[in-house]
Amino acid sequence: MTFQSFSTQSTFQDNYKFLIGSILPRPISVVSTRNADGSNNLAPFSFFTAVSAMPMVIAFCPLLRSKDLSRKDTVVNIEREGEFVVNFCTEANYEKVNLCSTELAYGEDEFKFAGLTPIDSELVRAKRMLESPVQFECKLRDILSYGKSAGAGSLITGEVVRIHIHESILKDGKIQTDLFKPVGRGAGNDWFKTDSVFQLERLMQAQIQK
Repeated sequence: MTFQSFSTQSTFQDNYKFLIGSILPRPISVVSTRNADGSNNLAPFSFFTAVSAMPMVIAFCPLLRSKDLSRKDTVVNIEREGEFVVNFCTEANYEKVNLCSTELAYGEDEFKFAGLTPIDSELVRAKRMLESPVQFECKLRDILSYGKSAGAGSLITGEVVRIHIHESILKDGKIQTDLFKPVGRGAGNDWFKTDSVFQLERLMQAQIQK
């Protein structure tokens, strides 16, 4: 086999294309926050993962805006409010979720722009997205920043303090992938459906869930 090697010290665009072309499919967190004037903000992020089960901690990684190196509204809101909600992208809502990536003026409601429905949370002030069958209310744990240049990102971790799961995707207390139908991101304009699931026994001594 022949490999090509690349430096990571060239441009952020080169690094970015290899990140999004190799780490895939990436689940999409649709993060809702509260603006300073009390209005809603909603934005999708595909640099997203689980961190810890007890305490229950999740993380997502927004990058600085490449056009002017400014922080995204989501980050500004989380720093101020100390809380947020993570919603999920599915086959039923992905087109509207994609609209939420539009860069609107600060204070313009992405829920309204995309035709999505905000509903009250129980423990945080940020709204949940009704169209998401899973919703995590989160309290901010950490924000780690990795630079101020183009392509620099931050790692934001949140402790999940309340979980909401629509009963239509639950069976025996477990989320069913074929009912949840999450959608992920790839490189460029690529998106992924989870409609080709297969089973493979893991070779570890104990599994939390089979």
